[in-house]
Amino acid sequence: MATQGNSSLYHIDTGILKENACVILVKTEWNAAIVDALEEGCKNIFDQYKIRYETLVVPGAVELPFAIKRHWERTKDGAAPDAFIALGCVIKGDTPHFEYVCDSVTQGVLQLNLMLPVPTIFGVLTVNTEEQARERIGGAHGHKGEEAAVTALKMIHS
Repeated sequence: MATQGNSSLYHIDTGILKENACVILVKTEWNAAIVDALEEGCKNIFDQYKIRYETLVVPGAVELPFAIKRHWERTKDGAAPDAFIALGCVIKGDTPHFEYVCDSVTQGVLQLNLMLPVPTIFGVLTVNTEEQARERIGGAHGHKGEEAAVTALKMIHS
């Protein structure tokens, strides 16, 4: 189980972080209160380390990989970002839709990591209940938005 404190993730020992690094946050409109909290966690870390960021909004989790790929293609010859973070929250319901959405977004982010020269961080909560989601935005399981931001910083500087 991923619990707060069983990782050294928050120990950033990369030395001087890349100056003028930029991360693009791509978030969903579904489960907005949870996703907005994930975004705030990212922003808190980026503000702490003086990282530039921009947020793009898409309707749902399945659209996250497309938006990231399109943004990369539009900026790769100019002001390309150093990393992307996909933010979303998929809560299980009574139909198999949950499995299809989770698999689609997971495979999409995997493909982006293999295709793009910059990392795409998986910041999508896949939970059974809203309570489990809330536990992951500052509760018993830490703050997954902050963790995604720290992961982006480490991947940019690796």
